[in-house]
Amino acid sequence: MTQSLDIYTSLWAMQPHDPSGVKLPFEAVVEMVADAGYQGMALDFGATSVEDVKRIEPMMARAGLRPFLVDFPKTIEGLRPTLKLAKDFGAPFVVVIGQVMPVSVEGMIPVIRAWIDMSEQEGMPILFETHRDCITNDLFSTLCLLDAVPEMRMCADLSHYVTGREMACPLRPRDAEHMSRILARSDSFQGRVASRSQIQLQLDFPQNQKWVEMFKGWWQEGFAGWRSRNPEGNCVFLCELGPPDYAMTGPDGREMSNRWDEALQIKAWVQHIWRNLGP
Repeated sequence: MTQSLDIYTSLWAMQPHDPSGVKLPFEAVVEMVADAGYQGMALDFGATSVEDVKRIEPMMARAGLRPFLVDFPKTIEGLRPTLKLAKDFGAPFVVVIGQVMPVSVEGMIPVIRAWIDMSEQEGMPILFETHRDCITNDLFSTLCLLDAVPEMRMCADLSHYVTGREMACPLRPRDAEHMSRILARSDSFQGRVASRSQIQLQLDFPQNQKWVEMFKGWWQEGFAGWRSRNPEGNCVFLCELGPPDYAMTGPDGREMSNRWDEALQIKAWVQHIWRNLGP
């Protein structure tokens, strides 16, 4: 029985890939990502057309990169084509950032169950991402959903809840407990460092180090939980450092840090965390 960590980056994060603002052609993106030692790349329908996804996937396959798809379905049935495409691609799962957003938890429950049922029908696992402006927008309602739908599995991008809930650092005990509940139900993880006021911080600025350490602790907790639940398999971690307006810019409009270098830094951090958890 073996457990391994697969680290992906995001096509969205590669357009552009650094402070220059230059968008690389898909061929160059694939070569750059493969040469850096990533195992795959997330293809995000919020930022990329279906036609472009179908165009880049064969390039990725030739380079040995595996895709997973990120969908923003606006209707219940709108998820089905993505599940079918992901199955054709051999993706490990589809990440759902659902745009069907009832106001009440009672209204959300049948939506979540319908997508889970569809996932089982199509034979493609789904994970619900912790994300703003979607059905999991609010931490508290998401915790209620986890209680109501035991089979609901998550993709943990905790940056959204840190900013959305204006969490303090160090964490209040209540917030720490809530985030641990999310991590305990998460089967993949995403890498970005946020604060209570900014969704994406520069990793080497001294004032941001307390937030960096907080997120490293969560990644360690998430990996440890995943390993305890899965005697074998591949744990997927996505380095997802978004372009502006996620990335902060100066008065000249240029980014204040190099996201490609920062993603490689996160990649190194999580590899170290994984190794330290043991063989």
